[in-house]
Amino acid sequence: MQQLLVLSGKGGTGKTTVASALIQLSQAKAFADCDVDAPNLDLVMHQTVEPMTTNYFGMAKAIVDEDVCIECGQCQKQCRFDAIVHDQQRETYFIDHNACEGCGVCKVICPVGAIHLESCIDGQLQLYKAERIFSTAQLKMGSGTSGMLVTQVKKQMMEQAINTDFAIIDGSPGIGCPVIASISGVDYVLIVAEPSISGISDMERIITTASRFGVKTFICVNKYDVNTEYTDKIEDYAKRKHLEFVGRIPYDTQAVKAINQGNTIVDIDCASGRAVGQIYETIKKRL
Repeated sequence: MQQLLVLSGKGGTGKTTVASALIQLSQAKAFADCDVDAPNLDLVMHQTVEPMTTNYFGMAKAIVDEDVCIECGQCQKQCRFDAIVHDQQRETYFIDHNACEGCGVCKVICPVGAIHLESCIDGQLQLYKAERIFSTAQLKMGSGTSGMLVTQVKKQMMEQAINTDFAIIDGSPGIGCPVIASISGVDYVLIVAEPSISGISDMERIITTASRFGVKTFICVNKYDVNTEYTDKIEDYAKRKHLEFVGRIPYDTQAVKAINQGNTIVDIDCASGRAVGQIYETIKKRL
């Protein structure tokens, strides 16, 4: 299965807008939303079935057995994350799971064995399985396992679409763990850049990250006509780095209306949709 991953380096560039349009244009039989912190691809990719939901158990967290605890306070003194709280009314200690890192020091230090580690729910995997396979997930607030959850999202898609030749993945913004997990194993990356100082800086960082994986990288600019000077700089940068610049997408108020109505920009006739259509044709020749 060939996989095209859409990244941006920063939020707000129109990454999901472009990804959803490419899914529609290619009629991809499998796609995924790996932005597990704030997944929203489902808002425009209308599904005909309810998702199959699976709890994702990630990092182990400490649990205090109140019946065994003798309130010696040793666990609280030794916790470097300040995750152990004393409940004076109930006369016991409990764990703040938003702060607990699962290091296990409290378990070792407890003189009566009142603490154990237990895997907790760090998020929910969702799978839409109909005429097309759509895999996504929602990370639980405060969880630090975003990269591992992204890996599960991709694994779920690939297991359910074993006879599919091509898949499109909407990645996370930035260059953190979820992005690295998204890039691992894909064949191509399309970077959606914006023509601004921060846009260029973040684009360069994501290009450096993708290059470490040896992945073929394409670049396009969204809302290019907002600042044509910086758009030209991005295209020149691509040429210097021997990366393929695949197109420019204009700022388009019709695109805003389409997204707000729950549609992709290629579901209507608009300038931005036509531009993404040209980008898709260019990329398709390279796949």
